[in-house]
Amino acid sequence: MVHLDLPELEAEEALELRFQQLSLPQLCVSILESAAPLLRTGSRQMIIRVLELLAEDMVLIGEAISADIWDDSSLFAIDMKEKLLAVLGSLGDTMCYHKSSVSLEQPEAMLVHHRMAFVSISLLAVRLLQTLLPVEKASHFLPEPMSAALFLISLDMPVSLEYPNIHEAVVAYLEQLNSENYSIYKRTAEAVYSIECTCNFLSDVGKEGEKNLLELVELADQALRSFSYHQHFPLIKEIICICSKIWKSAQASPLLQGESQKVFLRMLSHPLLQVKVKTYHCCLEIIKECLGIHNVGKPVSSLCNGIHFLLHPKVLYEISAFGIQEPKNEVNATARAILMYLLQGRLRMTALTWNKFVESLCPVIPVLQGYADTEDPLGNCILLLGEASSEAGEGILPCATRLKFMLRLLLVKKPSVRALALKLLACHLAAEEGADTKRPSIDARVLSRVTNLFIVKKPIDLKLDDRRELIIKLETVEKVYEIFISDDIDLILRKSAAEQLAVIMQDIKMHAVVKKLCLIDKIIEYLSECVGQDGEVVECLVQPSLTLLRKVLCADPVLRVSLSQQPALLTLLFRVSLIFHEDCTVVTEVGALFCLLLFEEVSRMDMWSDNPSNKPSSPSVFSLPVSVSRRYHLPVHVLGHHAVSPYSIVLPLSADCLALKPVSDMLRIAWNLSWYHGSDNLLKQMNSETKIEEFLDTLTLSTEDTLTLKMTHTASGLKDCLRSIVQAAAHREVRAALTRMSFYLLNDRLSFKGGTGPCGVTLKSLSWHTTLNRFLQVLPACTEDEKLLIDIIHFLNKLLKEQRKNVSVELLNWLLELLLRHSPNPLLDLLVLTESQAREESDDIRTAVRQQLQKELIALFSTLLLSFMPVTDRKCLELFYVFQTQLALKLLQCLRVTDAPHFYGLPSLERTLRGMAHLTAFPGWSSHSPLTKPLEICVKYLSGLLEVITSFYVERGGNAMSFMGKGVTKSTVLCLLHLSHEMMAQAQSSEWMSLWFLPLGSHSEEHAPTQQGLAWLIPLWVDRDPEVRFTSLGLGSALTTVETGCVALANSCQNISGGLWGTVVNILLDQSECSMVRREAAFIFQNLLVIPMPSVIIKDYTWQGPCVHDEDSGLSLVGKPALQALLYHCHFYEHLKQMVKHCYLGRYTFGLNCSALNGTSEGNDLNGLDDSFKFWRAPSRMSSQDRDPSSLSTLETMVAASSGSAEFQPLVLSMVPVPEASHDQFVAQGQHETASPRLPHDSSLSAPLPRQCVFVTPPLLSAMCSLLDSLLATSPGDTANALRQAHLIELLCSIADAALVETSVQELQGLLPAPPPAEHTQAQVSFFLEYLSSLSRLLQSCLLVDPDLVTQDELLKPLITNIIRVLTICTKDISDAELILAFYQTWTHLFNLLVTLLRKAGPASFPSVTMGLARYWAAVIDMICKCVGLSSTCPTLCTASLQFLSILLTEEAKRHLQEKDKTSLCHSPTMASLLDETQEHQKSLEQLNERILQCYEGKSSKDVLKRVAANALVSLLAVSRRAQRHALKAHLIDSCVEQLKHIHAQLNLDSLRPGRAALKKKEDGFVNELSVAMQLLRNCLYQNEECKEAALEAHLVPVLHSLWPWLLLDDSLMQTALQLLCVYTAHFPNGCSSLCWSSYGQYPVQAAHRGAPGSSLMLCILKMASQVSLENTAVQQMVFMFLSNLALSHDCKGVIQKSNFLQNFLSLTLPKGGDKHLSKLTVLWLKLLLNMSFAEDGQQMILRLEGCLDLLTEMSSFRRKSTPCIPLLIFHNICFSPANKPRILAHEKVIGVLAACLESENQQAQRIGAAALWALIHNYQKAKTTLKSPSIKRRVDEAYSIAKKTFSNSEETPLNAYYLKCLENLVQQLSSS
Repeated sequence: MVHLDLPELEAEEALELRFQQLSLPQLCVSILESAAPLLRTGSRQMIIRVLELLAEDMVLIGEAISADIWDDSSLFAIDMKEKLLAVLGSLGDTMCYHKSSVSLEQPEAMLVHHRMAFVSISLLAVRLLQTLLPVEKASHFLPEPMSAALFLISLDMPVSLEYPNIHEAVVAYLEQLNSENYSIYKRTAEAVYSIECTCNFLSDVGKEGEKNLLELVELADQALRSFSYHQHFPLIKEIICICSKIWKSAQASPLLQGESQKVFLRMLSHPLLQVKVKTYHCCLEIIKECLGIHNVGKPVSSLCNGIHFLLHPKVLYEISAFGIQEPKNEVNATARAILMYLLQGRLRMTALTWNKFVESLCPVIPVLQGYADTEDPLGNCILLLGEASSEAGEGILPCATRLKFMLRLLLVKKPSVRALALKLLACHLAAEEGADTKRPSIDARVLSRVTNLFIVKKPIDLKLDDRRELIIKLETVEKVYEIFISDDIDLILRKSAAEQLAVIMQDIKMHAVVKKLCLIDKIIEYLSECVGQDGEVVECLVQPSLTLLRKVLCADPVLRVSLSQQPALLTLLFRVSLIFHEDCTVVTEVGALFCLLLFEEVSRMDMWSDNPSNKPSSPSVFSLPVSVSRRYHLPVHVLGHHAVSPYSIVLPLSADCLALKPVSDMLRIAWNLSWYHGSDNLLKQMNSETKIEEFLDTLTLSTEDTLTLKMTHTASGLKDCLRSIVQAAAHREVRAALTRMSFYLLNDRLSFKGGTGPCGVTLKSLSWHTTLNRFLQVLPACTEDEKLLIDIIHFLNKLLKEQRKNVSVELLNWLLELLLRHSPNPLLDLLVLTESQAREESDDIRTAVRQQLQKELIALFSTLLLSFMPVTDRKCLELFYVFQTQLALKLLQCLRVTDAPHFYGLPSLERTLRGMAHLTAFPGWSSHSPLTKPLEICVKYLSGLLEVITSFYVERGGNAMSFMGKGVTKSTVLCLLHLSHEMMAQAQSSEWMSLWFLPLGSHSEEHAPTQQGLAWLIPLWVDRDPEVRFTSLGLGSALTTVETGCVALANSCQNISGGLWGTVVNILLDQSECSMVRREAAFIFQNLLVIPMPSVIIKDYTWQGPCVHDEDSGLSLVGKPALQALLYHCHFYEHLKQMVKHCYLGRYTFGLNCSALNGTSEGNDLNGLDDSFKFWRAPSRMSSQDRDPSSLSTLETMVAASSGSAEFQPLVLSMVPVPEASHDQFVAQGQHETASPRLPHDSSLSAPLPRQCVFVTPPLLSAMCSLLDSLLATSPGDTANALRQAHLIELLCSIADAALVETSVQELQGLLPAPPPAEHTQAQVSFFLEYLSSLSRLLQSCLLVDPDLVTQDELLKPLITNIIRVLTICTKDISDAELILAFYQTWTHLFNLLVTLLRKAGPASFPSVTMGLARYWAAVIDMICKCVGLSSTCPTLCTASLQFLSILLTEEAKRHLQEKDKTSLCHSPTMASLLDETQEHQKSLEQLNERILQCYEGKSSKDVLKRVAANALVSLLAVSRRAQRHALKAHLIDSCVEQLKHIHAQLNLDSLRPGRAALKKKEDGFVNELSVAMQLLRNCLYQNEECKEAALEAHLVPVLHSLWPWLLLDDSLMQTALQLLCVYTAHFPNGCSSLCWSSYGQYPVQAAHRGAPGSSLMLCILKMASQVSLENTAVQQMVFMFLSNLALSHDCKGVIQKSNFLQNFLSLTLPKGGDKHLSKLTVLWLKLLLNMSFAEDGQQMILRLEGCLDLLTEMSSFRRKSTPCIPLLIFHNICFSPANKPRILAHEKVIGVLAACLESENQQAQRIGAAALWALIHNYQKAKTTLKSPSIKRRVDEAYSIAKKTFSNSEETPLNAYYLKCLENLVQQLSSS
């Protein structure tokens, strides 16, 4: 072998060039740096192209740059961060620039340009942020310009509507960046939502019909928050009307009333004055409407209900506490008027309404009384509430409320009101019950002195203490209390005790003690005693008692409520204050108590709050509304609450925020969008001529707003573009419109929507085809036409790319019909220059435009080709096939456009070859031309491509000296690879191979002999570009699929050291080479192994194989010995071991501390050919036997190789592998990388390293497995030994980890967070599945050659577990059809592996397989169901799964038979238990049975799948009772019997044809059909009485009887039939009886013809048993087994007796001479007689046979093996019948045999003899006499004695205990007289 190096100069520069290269992250950032500033230009074309470039760049950024870079402190990372931040800042400035430019005074075209640029750049920037910068790090790194730009985007209403996911991302970043801006956004968003609710409310209110009032109330509540902006006051009236309507109805739900009241209260307390004014005015209008004088003639009830929404304490509280006190006259005057109307409206209200008003007013009176005034109208109305009517002293208010009303007036600030209160109270006291006995007496003198009674100078502080710990003991408090209440103690002491208690009660914790001791009742008792006539005695206790009462009431709101409802207590306190009117202390205490009791209703804040808290307020806090404190002169210091209304809301936006232009713009657009209910309606309104606006002018959209909406709304923008194209007067307008359309397409892509974005959806609904059609039907006449055509084609190309996954068939049909027009056909014609166009090439501008046009055309056609991969529409595909060939011919013209190679234009050539590469990747591309044959087209292609190779590559020293571009080389070789597949498919023979040969040597060697060969291919194998090496080796792999290719390639390598074999092995084992190149070398090596090679040199033999020559010894080896020497010399298996250890299972390699091999990643093609590679490489997942005939892959084909004899040189390695690296290490990193393409913390960005790392990928290992498989086939022993020594099988199996596939599938199904791109995951799964398939085939070969390689426990158990896990992976949500197919093929191979494993190593593998299946049983059942259901779409998988099921169940049945007599300690689950005992999987198991039945019944008899399904069904029925039940339910028995009938009829017909022996012709299939049907019936009936009954009803026996003549012709069929009959008759008397019935004609009729057995199947059986030959022992055995079953039936025994069949037993010959064993036939007869002896009629038949007992006696003397002596058993059975005992007793030989058994060495014989004798002697006196003979009695006694000694403790063994019992009874019977 030789190691081909580059020239010396280039080798020296390689390292320098390597360090000068940019790493992938550096390249991505450099593109960003260079492109970002260009986004501020005024050129539309520039911006769209830059954005398209950056969109591609972002894909690479996502894979190359990790988010961990922000935590990396290395110099490289710092530099990258600075550059990235600079780019982000630049993007932020650019967005702000375009946003601000829209509002300037500029032409509309510029405004459109800036708007489109702003939207697209915004989408790009957000995508870039999401790719690079985690949200949580944004606040630390993001520059200020980007923060400002994000704020603008967040407030851009059209963007948020069109791209909601982008808007969400912007808000997430804004939240982290700037709290102030985020706060503005949040508040603006709240206002926008409020605006939306406002418009929705107005819309819903205006609709007719029933309304959802609760929803309307919720909308109204939200609408209140945006009043400050829109000020749409008609909303107020609508809301109040809704509230009035809700409260008007008596049936309204409390929830609805409560919610509507909240809204109304918020309107009354709204922060905006205009809202308040309007609300109060609307309320007043409603009151006037309902209570006005003009309603006198109308029904009062219906009108009054309209004001019920006002008649609630909370509403009246709001009006009284805040409405009247509003500084603005517009509000307070209206509030006063409302209250006046209500207070004076008693006569205009119904009694119900008035009572409701009074009830609602009572809690509010403490607030309202503050406005009482004798000089004010409202004050007078309030005072009238306290007056009593003339009737019984009753007034408007209840008695208790009126008393509190009067007492409260004493605290009012106006003296006139207090004087009036005293008069009212005097009347009340005078009318009090028992007033004469109470102090003081009421007169004018007393009243004149107390006008200012409670106007005190030093108010009391109500504050109490709430200490954590008790200072005074509770016992002490109780003792002081006892002193206070004791009547026996002096009053002075009691007063002192009261004062001490008052001090103690300052602590709230002490209150509970005294309340428990009834302190309140005692105080009231003292006060009552004080106001009595003799009350002066206890006056000293009044003041401390009042203090005590005050402190207790302060802390106990419940007690306050209770006492405030007691008028007597209030009167009592007032009398006390009158008595002590001169004692300021007592008066102040009473005043404080009045404050606590009279204002109790308004002191509870929770009663008036909007959302009352569940937690009670602190009991020590007593507070009053501020309005109460202001209007009353209170004798206490009290806390104030409700300085502002509790219902007041906070508006989201302040005036400063509203002044911000982005905020006002957002709100204005939001208002219009909500008003017109969406963008579509708004845009229609803007386009209509009639514009009716019902809102403020400030809400009207500006020109800028209109333009922004139209441009951002994709559907509107696209329609506008198409309109512009239709109406365009010049090319410039059309191109501008197309550019805008490109912006919309790009926006779809940038917003993560792909083909489902707004642009894609809109284009599918618009008739844009016709708009562009006119530009595509004519040839361009000038340069401007060509430029326009370029833009159109570019747009179509982008559209196809974006919609590739979901492309529209309509679009494809339109394009194909356009491309297949006859003449003119501009798009195809423009590919090739005409003569006139060629002459115009001197014009540089025109030339450049034309080249650009051709470039766009090629790109369009390439994209169009790729778009057809998922298409299934037949018409579309037919057009596509024709287009393929037409395009092929056009591209061929482009390739041959000039005669001389040096006139090639390299860019044009590269484009043409690129297009060819895409085209030729499709199979059958050459076969749809009506004029040219496919092979002719292929030959022309081959000629042109070889011309390119020879002209630009081979003759100029390859890539080192050629000026040909890299893309030309790669595309040419790829086209040749595709072409090789096409020629193989189209050629009828292998003669096409010679067309690939070129002369060796250069043209300068004129006299050199020309030798045809493939030497031109060899230099490509060492090209600098790994993709060229990979593709050229793939071409070599394709050409070596035929023997001539192998020979030609080998001959072409004769001048290379090592020849073809050495070169291929050198490339394969070169660790510096990338995996994809080595993989192709492995396939060539594999192909070379297929042709049989000799072991010695054979002269004139075409294929000698490798040749190795040792110069020292002169020894030469060829063929297999040379192959082994080659492998040994290059340490092949050691290298392979290292390859396995260095296998990398991850998805990305950027995170490893080494660069990718040769700087190229295997899975990425950055030169535009990735799609082409993907298509033609796709079938490589399958093996050659899996592949469809039209498959394009050569990667696993098996071929013949060529001869090559050259000396083998030592392998040259260019690097040392990483020491001690294992695939586990790589797996760990790979798994870390699976979530997203990020880098690890330690190396977020790895620059190129000078040292390379060994990367071995699963696809390379797949190829190595296939190669090892071929080596096993070529040299089984040597290869197996090598595998064992290197432990390769263990290493290869250790990589097969199912967890990798499971994780990747979950990513594809979207079950894991942040999954990587689906294409990458699909590729990884495909590679691993391919590896599993190759490994499975290798393991199968190992099992065939040497099972020990696989059956080691440490290897087998994890392998089986992983196999089952892969088999049970759910692929439900995977949409990629190609990946699903890969799964199916892998599953097929895994099933085949399990089948081979069970067949070749069943005992070792079966327990592991069963355990593995049990662990995943539910998934296994579902999986097998799925596989069986794929019988039509994937028959190979269906077959494999059924074969596995069949062999698995068969293996279990074998183990069951083997272990039947063993006591197994293993408790592992069996298949029978899994199939029958798992109730939770019953449905799945039934489905499995159904699927297998369908597969069996739905296929023709010649279909292989039917046979496989039958085998599986046979095995399943044998094991599973559930399967039998399902088969019965599915009428399988009936169908099988019908099939037997059909076969019988067909056989009869065939027998009538002359010269035809029907059953002898196996190809007819009748034998197989008959056998399968009977086997199915046999296993279905096995131990299942229900099924046997069904078979009886289906007339099984008569059908078999009709088939009997045919069964006699074939022993195997007869054996199967007898097995069926044995199963059928076992434990089934009715079935046995059915054999005695006669059959008439072809169709059996069941009838009780038991008396006419002449035509019954029973007689046929007896006849065959009598005549069967001794040679056919299997049939003979089955016949007698069957008869043994029948012998248990009474009817059958009758037939046997009448047929004299038993006479044949007497003719048996016994063995003579030294043979002491009975013949097999004799044993069968004995078993038959034994079964007959189980019943008395059978015993009689035996006894009636003359000489039978003698013969049995004689037979009993012969030796027996493991089975007991059957004659003894027959005697034993006969002895139990009383009728037979005399016959036995009379036969001395029988008695002697039975007696001799007691002395036998065989324990079974002893037991049989003892039992028989005991049965004989039982209840038979004559037998006792006979058996008492000394000899017999002696034997019995001896046997009993020995048994007692031997089995003294044998009662635990049933058989021994029975034996003892028999002997014991015998001894007793024989000893008795």
